[in-house]
Amino acid sequence: MSKPLIIVTGANGQLGLTIKDISEEYPGYRFRFLSREELPVDQPEVIRYVFGELSPSFCINCAAYTAVDLAETNREAAFRINAEAVGRLAAVCKSTGAGFIHISTDYVFNGESSIPYTTEDTTDPVNTYGASKARGEQLALENNPGSIIIRTSWVYSRHGKNFVKTMLHLMTTRDEIKVVADQTGAPTYAGDLAGVIMKIITQGADKPGIYHYSNKGSITWYEFAKAIREIAGKQCRVQPIPSSDFSTPAKRPAFSLLDTGKIENAYGIVIPDWRSSLEKCIKELT
Repeated sequence: MSKPLIIVTGANGQLGLTIKDISEEYPGYRFRFLSREELPVDQPEVIRYVFGELSPSFCINCAAYTAVDLAETNREAAFRINAEAVGRLAAVCKSTGAGFIHISTDYVFNGESSIPYTTEDTTDPVNTYGASKARGEQLALENNPGSIIIRTSWVYSRHGKNFVKTMLHLMTTRDEIKVVADQTGAPTYAGDLAGVIMKIITQGADKPGIYHYSNKGSITWYEFAKAIREIAGKQCRVQPIPSSDFSTPAKRPAFSLLDTGKIENAYGIVIPDWRSSLEKCIKELT
């Protein structure tokens, strides 16, 4: 009997590449990493063909329209990829018996809370990206009640574009940078998230529903930047500014801390604190 096959969509994104990094640690599974070109998730006929050809046991959906500001003017594309495609993937997984794990975001919340958001809290996104991701969650669960949805926040890694890599570059090329100090949340090291996804799969992925995952702790982007500077040994000055000084097309939630208790309890997961994971990533990058 052949090993179960896991397909990973959006394979060239941060999380897809990070899952690829650790895939050799799971010899009991076969993996197929599918880029946007190999599996355009917004093309239903391609989805059906790929699932028919490969017969996967699991699908990890890392494909997403992630350009938060561009989504304000590209609403149709954001909803096509983050919502409609998610619903179709969920439905195909249900019809073929494949497990479906979908990655969502803290941006489904409005940011007006003062305590960490639980999976039971009502979604109320303040931008198009968040609205498209919230709709994707709805469609996934409507089309496939067995779906597992993991909301995460502030993802970074050694791959792709992210806050940590941007800060390291700016701190090398500038004497001073300004960073927003009135948005609070928790960073997520993609290496930790990838490991959690694989732990869920190896345990059978038999507890469907919505979960939250980020590293432990609560910080602002400014505090995050200061920690990056300190760990990397940079001399650049970091100045705090309010969000109002850094205008963007899409509004950001001021508070998006996620309560991770549900995923910890359901799958016996021990979550590292944000700083230890940041140190690990910066060591990889420098």
